[in-house]
Amino acid sequence: MTPRENGRKSSYTSLWLLLVAAFVIIFTLSCFDSTPSILGYSPKPSEMANSILRGNTHDEATSLCDDTDTDSVSGSPATVPVDTATQTLLFIGDSMLDGLSPRLAAYANASGHKLYSVTWYSSSSKAWAESGKLKEYIGRIKPTFVFICLGANELNIKDIRSKRKEFVAKIISDIDTIPYLWIGPPNWKKDTGINDLIAESAARGGYFKSDGMEFERRKDGAHPTAASAILWMDSVVRWMPEHSFHPIRFDTPDKRTGRPTKIFTHSPEEI
Repeated sequence: MTPRENGRKSSYTSLWLLLVAAFVIIFTLSCFDSTPSILGYSPKPSEMANSILRGNTHDEATSLCDDTDTDSVSGSPATVPVDTATQTLLFIGDSMLDGLSPRLAAYANASGHKLYSVTWYSSSSKAWAESGKLKEYIGRIKPTFVFICLGANELNIKDIRSKRKEFVAKIISDIDTIPYLWIGPPNWKKDTGINDLIAESAARGGYFKSDGMEFERRKDGAHPTAASAILWMDSVVRWMPEHSFHPIRFDTPDKRTGRPTKIFTHSPEEI
């Protein structure tokens, strides 16, 4: 190789080394969110640098980490603080309240809450939505929390979504901004979709799934016995602190059952 060729090769090598050094400097500076100005030029943070040094962008990391383990039916939210204030409770529903309401009353009495129980025998979401009774009781009692237990009389309805969706939505709409919990029916047979419909319509953390629980039944084969209903309500109360979107304070009662502040009843003839 001639001296001229050696000189040319040395020049190329020097040029490449200079380019590599410049790239390293710019790349290093671009790794910082805030970089100094060099001869009037401020390098912009590099997305490539972010990807190499940090693995994922913020959005990608959020997507990968946002894998919250929630109940697919109940839609349980992240745990929120328990509301320790004294409550005015309204409990509306069908004949399942005969077993649930006395136990909820025991919890309410032990905790200083007032419970107003409204049992409408043989009622359904349709009856409550069309009658306007829920809004009347809300206006009259002014509850700070609403419990609902409906659906047991709607287990066999065909085309449940087309026939009941608007009524379930109307009940939730009538409750408006008041915190609530819808206790699903204690299935004694497979339903046609009422549980899924309620779960999808209710707020996340506003539905307790009773279907799948084991119950001792009365002679009719549908209603839980008094003792089983107590355990049912106990399960609801235990579930609320970690799963309800607005858990409220319930102290453990000394008595198995109690009496609500006031009981209202409606007959099937009113449907």
